Amino acid sequence: MPEHGSSNIKEKVRRLPSGPGVYLMKDRLGAILYVGKAKNLKKRVATYFQPSRSRILQPKIRALVDLVRDFEVIEVKSESEAILLEGKLIKEWKPRYNTDFTDDKRFLLVRVDLESTIPRFRLVRNRTDERSRYFGPFAHAGPLRRTLYELRRRFGVVLADASPARLPDGRYRLYDDVRRELYTFPNEVTPEEYRERVEQACDFLQGKAREWLEALKVDMERAAEAREYERAAELRDLVRAMEQTLLKTRKFVRDPLRTPGCDEELAELREALALARPPETIECFDISHISGTYSVASMVRFGAGRPDRNQYRRYKIRSFEGNDDFRAMEEVVGRRYRRLADEGKPFPDLIVIDGGRGQVTAALKAFFGQDLSPPPLVGLAKKEETIIFPDERAPLNLPASSAPLRLLQRIRDEAHRFANTFNAELRSRRIRESVLDDFPGLGPKRKAKLMAHFRSLGRLKRATPEEIAQVEGIGPRRAEQLHTFLNGPPDET
Repeated sequence: MPEHGSSNIKEKVRRLPSGPGVYLMKDRLGAILYVGKAKNLKKRVATYFQPSRSRILQPKIRALVDLVRDFEVIEVKSESEAILLEGKLIKEWKPRYNTDFTDDKRFLLVRVDLESTIPRFRLVRNRTDERSRYFGPFAHAGPLRRTLYELRRRFGVVLADASPARLPDGRYRLYDDVRRELYTFPNEVTPEEYRERVEQACDFLQGKAREWLEALKVDMERAAEAREYERAAELRDLVRAMEQTLLKTRKFVRDPLRTPGCDEELAELREALALARPPETIECFDISHISGTYSVASMVRFGAGRPDRNQYRRYKIRSFEGNDDFRAMEEVVGRRYRRLADEGKPFPDLIVIDGGRGQVTAALKAFFGQDLSPPPLVGLAKKEETIIFPDERAPLNLPASSAPLRLLQRIRDEAHRFANTFNAELRSRRIRESVLDDFPGLGPKRKAKLMAHFRSLGRLKRATPEEIAQVEGIGPRRAEQLHTFLNGPPDET
């Protein structure tokens, strides 16, 4: 247990939520030592600071705990989201005590080399070919591999281990070994015939396999009723793998091209929300804060059902300090559409608000307060995934498997991710820079010049006294003192 600030840490642990999230361990200067994920934040973080466990901790973890003087947490909706956020933060900050994720070893992508005459589906870890189509990243490697093998069996596509050979008549032989006898699809195909298989398999990876998934569940139940328990167990594992893989595909698919599936989703969303036309452009807002501090907001924009990341926006809350999601929503919505109106730019076809009746009312207030006419607007309340309308219509609950709800969830989850990332960056930056407030005689102006010169506390900490003294207003004596303050006294030899 750390000697300094231990009571403060114990109190923070007691106040932690019991849901999933990511935790960041920090040293006395606010530098991030370790980033971890947790299914239950309270239980996981508490294990580091229990005196009874200190003797059984691995030496590396014990050394980490000895350095910890503070920690922060970021709550998320699911364990899968915690895995992905953990990896993103580790790659951004590269904490010294982390060994996973630094080289993307725990993320996998499915790549389809569409430029090839006979495209193959393969697992990769990096996006290296912009001409290919990628699905992912996926947080669960095992289920993804099982799903990929089932993809080959069900749609007749080839994976990376195949070497299709061109025949004299222009067709291709997919396999020259025993596998040509294992699969039900013809082994010799034209490029056009095979392309149809690829399109069906891609639709499947995009989450359009719900009918097949339901059929698998029926088969599983029938096998159990017939006491074919081994078969039922196999189907159960496949169902779980499919559910996990489809979940990640819906959230994180990266496809710059418009597909017929996009048009279908938008048409179904138009019908579900009773819109005048399919919403080609959709903007979604989310508010993020930790107990009322570091309040920020995000706005993500989707075009034709796909993320338009060049149009994403991040906002710091300016009009007040504290915990008031309604006021924060009113502020950022007002700022966004006041600016679009002043610049003569069109509003989106649909606005999605992450929240319930209160957030929707706040968003409308932002329009009416500035004499602006709002476009169609709905809220998506998290608890029951209920769609909230701004008029007299009753709240709407769509089936969990419906395409309109999946599209709204995908957009809402992207806004949530973007807001959480901004919040984490802002808090980390402020915490690191606040360490300089404890150094006597360093006013706001000199502190600003130091940070402008070195750009981060880490670079300042690694600088020599001579390099620090080059900053205007920092003489050699003060530079030496600041270097000692940040790094401790020099070792005696």
